[in-house]
Amino acid sequence: MNCPDPALRRQLPLIQKIIADETWLEGERRGQPVEPTDEVVRENVCQVVLRVGADLRARATESPPAS
Repeated sequence: MNCPDPALRRQLPLIQKIIADETWLEGERRGQPVEPTDEVVRENVCQVVLRVGADLRARATESPPAS
């Protein structure tokens, strides 16, 4: 994925973790594996990102990682 925004690049690992966690959780709810592209998983990921997104963005822009 082409990611020109350095703050977004620093947020990607956490967003990927949110996707993995929500995929696992939905699979547990249904009692069978689900894909990360499942509509319910996508909706839940969006809800989590909306809840924590401002904090993620603030932390990503305030302290860039040392090179």
